[in-house]
Amino acid sequence: MSDLPEYKFDRVFDAPLAMVWKAWTDPAILARWYGPGVETIIHEFDLRPGGVWLNEMKWGDKSMCSKMAFLDVVAEHKMVWHHSSTDSDWNIASNPMMPNWPRILLTTVTFEEADGKTTVSLSQIPHEASAEEIECFAGAMAGMDNGWGSGYKILDEIFSELQA
Repeated sequence: MSDLPEYKFDRVFDAPLAMVWKAWTDPAILARWYGPGVETIIHEFDLRPGGVWLNEMKWGDKSMCSKMAFLDVVAEHKMVWHHSSTDSDWNIASNPMMPNWPRILLTTVTFEEADGKTTVSLSQIPHEASAEEIECFAGAMAGMDNGWGSGYKILDEIFSELQA
């Protein structure tokens, strides 16, 4: 796996671990920041190994669905899932906006608290990907900070609200 491109995004939040974990695991809060700039609808969220998170992002008359199949969950410490684009029936499918995007990404998110702040470390690696999918992912990695960063800015606002 060491020869595969790995996207990493680390961020320290000025919020306690329990609050940050809740923002990632409470569907009402998650829908507010995941997919910034679009309407995010969480159809199912079963946070346990073998559970799934079915997510739809809508803008105008378009939508994009994805499924996250949880592989490992350690409360307030780690979440690991297979992240896939899907069709409207939640079957794994090519990404409609990027046909060569990997069909499955192995996503790991870890949480660590120190001095009342929480570090979130996110990693994504193509899983069982073709050479074309790996190349597409590697080429897109430089722009991925924008999406995650925009969502994390919304999280900063949410944490300010919750701590007020």
